[in-house]
Amino acid sequence: MTARLRPDAVLVQAVIAGALSFAHLHDLAEAAGQDGWKAWAYPVSVDLLLVAAWHRLRSLRDAGEPSRSAWSWFAVALAASLGANIATAGLLDLADVPDWLRILVAGWPALAFLGGTLLVHRPTTPIASDPEPETEAAPLPVPVVERATEPDVQADELPALPASEPAAPAPTVTAPPALVAHAQKIAADHRTRTGSNIDTETLRARLGVPPALADAIAAQLV
Repeated sequence: MTARLRPDAVLVQAVIAGALSFAHLHDLAEAAGQDGWKAWAYPVSVDLLLVAAWHRLRSLRDAGEPSRSAWSWFAVALAASLGANIATAGLLDLADVPDWLRILVAGWPALAFLGGTLLVHRPTTPIASDPEPETEAAPLPVPVVERATEPDVQADELPALPASEPAAPAPTVTAPPALVAHAQKIAADHRTRTGSNIDTETLRARLGVPPALADAIAAQLV
Protein backbone atom coordinates (compact mmCIF):
# COMPACT_ATOMS: atom_id res chain seq x y z
CA MET A 1 0.00 0.00 0.00
CA THR A 2 1.38 3.40 -0.97
CA ALA A 3 2.00 5.67 1.99
CA ARG A 4 0.03 8.92 1.99
CA LEU A 5 1.88 12.21 1.73
CA ARG A 6 0.94 14.09 4.87
CA PRO A 7 1.52 17.88 4.94
CA ASP A 8 3.81 18.97 7.73
CA ALA A 9 5.91 22.00 8.59
CA VAL A 10 8.93 20.85 6.57
CA LEU A 11 6.88 20.19 3.43
CA VAL A 12 5.05 23.53 3.69
CA GLN A 13 8.33 25.34 4.21
CA ALA A 14 9.84 23.60 1.17
CA VAL A 15 6.89 24.59 -1.03
CA ILE A 16 7.06 28.23 0.11
CA ALA A 17 10.85 28.44 -0.37
CA GLY A 18 10.61 26.81 -3.80
CA ALA A 19 7.87 29.18 -4.91
CA LEU A 20 9.79 32.27 -3.78
CA SER A 21 12.99 31.10 -5.45
CA PHE A 22 11.06 30.29 -8.61
CA ALA A 23 9.56 33.79 -8.64
CA HIS A 24 12.89 35.50 -8.05
CA LEU A 25 14.50 33.63 -10.93
CA HIS A 26 11.59 34.51 -13.19
CA ASP A 27 11.78 38.20 -12.25
CA LEU A 28 15.54 38.34 -12.82
CA ALA A 29 15.31 36.60 -16.20
CA GLU A 30 12.53 38.90 -17.28
CA ALA A 31 14.51 41.98 -16.18
CA ALA A 32 17.52 40.70 -18.19
CA GLY A 33 15.48 40.70 -21.41
CA GLN A 34 13.99 37.18 -21.37
CA ASP A 35 10.28 37.80 -21.75
CA GLY A 36 7.28 35.54 -22.16
CA TRP A 37 7.69 31.77 -21.68
CA LYS A 38 11.47 32.11 -21.64
CA ALA A 39 11.36 33.93 -18.31
CA TRP A 40 9.36 31.02 -16.82
CA ALA A 41 11.75 28.43 -18.27
CA TYR A 42 14.79 29.83 -16.41
CA PRO A 43 13.69 28.89 -12.86
CA VAL A 44 12.68 25.44 -14.11
CA SER A 45 16.14 24.98 -15.65
CA VAL A 46 17.96 26.12 -12.51
CA ASP A 47 15.89 23.95 -10.16
CA LEU A 48 16.19 20.88 -12.41
CA LEU A 49 19.98 21.22 -12.56
CA LEU A 50 20.06 21.58 -8.78
CA VAL A 51 17.97 18.43 -8.28
CA ALA A 52 19.94 16.45 -10.91
CA ALA A 53 23.29 17.41 -9.35
CA TRP A 54 22.07 16.43 -5.87
CA HIS A 55 20.75 13.09 -7.14
CA ARG A 56 24.02 12.40 -8.94
CA LEU A 57 25.97 13.38 -5.85
CA ARG A 58 24.06 10.89 -3.71
CA SER A 59 24.54 8.10 -6.28
CA LEU A 60 28.29 8.63 -6.54
CA ARG A 61 28.68 8.84 -2.78
CA ASP A 62 26.73 5.61 -2.26
CA ALA A 63 28.88 3.87 -4.89
CA GLY A 64 32.08 5.09 -3.23
CA GLU A 65 33.20 7.05 -6.31
CA PRO A 66 34.61 10.60 -6.53
CA SER A 67 31.81 13.17 -6.55
CA ARG A 68 33.77 16.33 -7.30
CA SER A 69 32.03 17.00 -10.63
CA ALA A 70 28.57 16.56 -9.09
CA TRP A 71 29.51 18.96 -6.29
CA SER A 72 30.69 21.51 -8.91
CA TRP A 73 27.39 21.50 -10.82
CA PHE A 74 25.41 21.57 -7.59
CA ALA A 75 27.36 24.68 -6.56
CA VAL A 76 26.72 26.31 -9.97
CA ALA A 77 22.95 25.75 -9.73
CA LEU A 78 22.88 26.86 -6.09
CA ALA A 79 24.82 30.03 -6.94
CA ALA A 80 22.35 30.84 -9.74
CA SER A 81 19.35 30.38 -7.45
CA LEU A 82 20.92 32.21 -4.52
CA GLY A 83 22.19 35.01 -6.75
CA ALA A 84 18.69 35.59 -8.15
CA ASN A 85 17.22 35.75 -4.65
CA ILE A 86 19.81 38.33 -3.54
CA ALA A 87 19.60 40.36 -6.75
CA THR A 88 15.83 40.79 -6.43
CA ALA A 89 16.05 41.86 -2.78
CA GLY A 90 16.50 45.52 -3.73
CA LEU A 91 20.26 45.42 -4.23
CA LEU A 92 19.87 45.49 -8.01
CA ASP A 93 17.88 47.91 -10.11
CA LEU A 94 15.75 45.56 -12.20
CA ALA A 95 14.86 48.43 -14.49
CA ASP A 96 18.49 48.85 -15.48
CA VAL A 97 20.19 45.46 -15.39
CA PRO A 98 23.98 45.60 -16.06
CA ASP A 99 25.37 44.08 -19.23
CA TRP A 100 27.39 41.36 -17.45
CA LEU A 101 24.21 40.04 -15.83
CA ARG A 102 22.41 40.01 -19.18
CA ILE A 103 25.33 37.96 -20.57
CA LEU A 104 25.11 35.47 -17.68
CA VAL A 105 21.36 35.05 -18.08
CA ALA A 106 21.66 34.61 -21.87
CA GLY A 107 24.44 32.04 -21.49
CA TRP A 108 22.70 30.04 -18.79
CA PRO A 109 20.81 27.63 -21.15
CA ALA A 110 24.07 26.40 -22.72
CA LEU A 111 25.72 26.00 -19.32
CA ALA A 112 22.72 24.16 -17.89
CA PHE A 113 22.53 21.85 -20.93
CA LEU A 114 26.22 21.00 -20.60
CA GLY A 115 25.92 20.30 -16.87
CA GLY A 116 22.82 18.16 -17.28
CA THR A 117 24.41 16.14 -20.08
CA LEU A 118 27.56 15.45 -18.08
CA LEU A 119 25.59 14.47 -15.01
CA VAL A 120 23.30 12.07 -16.88
CA HIS A 121 25.77 10.38 -19.22
CA ARG A 122 28.76 9.96 -16.93
CA PRO A 123 29.43 6.19 -16.61
CA THR A 124 29.36 4.57 -13.22
CA THR A 125 31.19 1.57 -11.85
CA PRO A 126 29.04 -1.60 -12.01
CA ILE A 127 27.80 -2.80 -8.65
CA ALA A 128 29.31 -5.86 -7.01
CA SER A 129 26.18 -8.01 -7.46
CA ASP A 130 26.34 -7.81 -11.26
CA PRO A 131 29.97 -7.35 -12.27
CA GLU A 132 30.86 -6.82 -15.88
CA PRO A 133 32.92 -9.66 -17.34
CA GLU A 134 36.50 -8.71 -17.85
CA THR A 135 38.84 -10.40 -20.24
CA GLU A 136 42.33 -10.68 -18.91
CA ALA A 137 45.33 -12.10 -20.65
CA ALA A 138 46.26 -15.43 -19.21
CA PRO A 139 49.64 -15.24 -17.48
CA LEU A 140 52.44 -17.14 -19.10
CA PRO A 141 53.40 -20.29 -17.22
CA VAL A 142 56.55 -19.85 -15.22
CA PRO A 143 58.79 -22.91 -15.11
CA VAL A 144 59.39 -24.03 -11.59
CA VAL A 145 62.63 -25.78 -10.86
CA GLU A 146 62.31 -28.08 -7.91
CA ARG A 147 65.34 -29.28 -6.08
CA ALA A 148 65.46 -32.92 -5.26
CA THR A 149 65.28 -33.16 -1.51
CA GLU A 150 66.18 -36.13 0.53
CA PRO A 151 63.49 -37.47 2.85
CA ASP A 152 63.76 -36.33 6.41
CA VAL A 153 64.72 -39.56 8.14
CA GLN A 154 65.36 -39.60 11.85
CA ALA A 155 68.59 -41.02 13.12
CA ASP A 156 66.83 -43.89 14.87
CA GLU A 157 65.06 -44.82 11.61
CA LEU A 158 68.25 -45.33 9.61
CA PRO A 159 69.03 -49.00 8.86
CA ALA A 160 71.93 -50.40 10.78
CA LEU A 161 75.05 -50.81 8.68
CA PRO A 162 76.77 -54.16 8.85
CA ALA A 163 79.94 -54.21 10.88
CA SER A 164 83.04 -54.02 8.76
CA GLU A 165 84.76 -57.33 8.44
CA PRO A 166 88.51 -57.54 8.76
CA ALA A 167 90.36 -57.69 5.52
CA ALA A 168 91.20 -61.16 4.43
CA PRO A 169 94.91 -61.94 4.73
CA ALA A 170 96.87 -62.02 1.56
CA PRO A 171 97.35 -65.52 0.25
CA THR A 172 100.71 -67.04 1.16
CA VAL A 173 102.96 -67.74 -1.79
CA THR A 174 104.72 -71.09 -1.56
CA ALA A 175 107.85 -71.56 -3.62
CA PRO A 176 108.56 -74.98 -5.09
CA PRO A 177 111.56 -76.70 -3.49
CA ALA A 178 113.29 -77.11 -6.84
CA LEU A 179 112.99 -73.40 -7.49
CA VAL A 180 114.32 -72.65 -4.01
CA ALA A 181 117.31 -74.92 -4.62
CA HIS A 182 118.04 -73.22 -7.90
CA ALA A 183 117.78 -69.83 -6.22
CA GLN A 184 120.30 -70.94 -3.55
CA LYS A 185 122.79 -71.78 -6.26
CA ILE A 186 122.29 -68.39 -7.88
CA ALA A 187 122.70 -66.66 -4.51
CA ALA A 188 125.89 -68.60 -3.76
CA ASP A 189 127.36 -67.75 -7.14
CA HIS A 190 126.46 -64.10 -6.60
CA ARG A 191 128.13 -64.11 -3.17
CA THR A 192 131.29 -65.66 -4.64
CA ARG A 193 131.53 -63.09 -7.38
CA THR A 194 130.53 -59.98 -5.49
CA GLY A 195 131.20 -60.84 -1.87
CA SER A 196 127.66 -59.76 -0.85
CA ASN A 197 124.26 -61.39 -0.57
CA ILE A 198 121.99 -61.16 -3.56
CA ASP A 199 119.06 -58.72 -3.26
CA THR A 200 115.47 -59.65 -4.00
CA GLU A 201 115.21 -57.59 -7.19
CA THR A 202 118.32 -59.20 -8.69
CA LEU A 203 117.08 -62.64 -7.66
CA ARG A 204 113.72 -62.00 -9.28
CA ALA A 205 115.41 -60.88 -12.49
CA ARG A 206 117.65 -63.97 -12.56
CA LEU A 207 114.74 -66.33 -11.90
CA GLY A 208 112.14 -64.52 -14.00
CA VAL A 209 109.43 -64.90 -11.37
CA PRO A 210 106.77 -62.46 -10.02
CA PRO A 211 107.72 -60.17 -7.12
CA ALA A 212 105.60 -62.08 -4.56
CA LEU A 213 107.26 -65.36 -5.44
CA ALA A 214 110.67 -63.74 -5.43
CA ASP A 215 110.02 -62.46 -1.90
CA ALA A 216 108.96 -65.95 -0.77
CA ILE A 217 112.14 -67.50 -2.25
CA ALA A 218 114.39 -64.81 -0.76
CA ALA A 219 112.95 -65.53 2.67
CA GLN A 220 114.06 -69.15 2.41
CA LEU A 221 117.65 -68.52 1.33
CA VAL A 222 120.29 -69.41 3.84
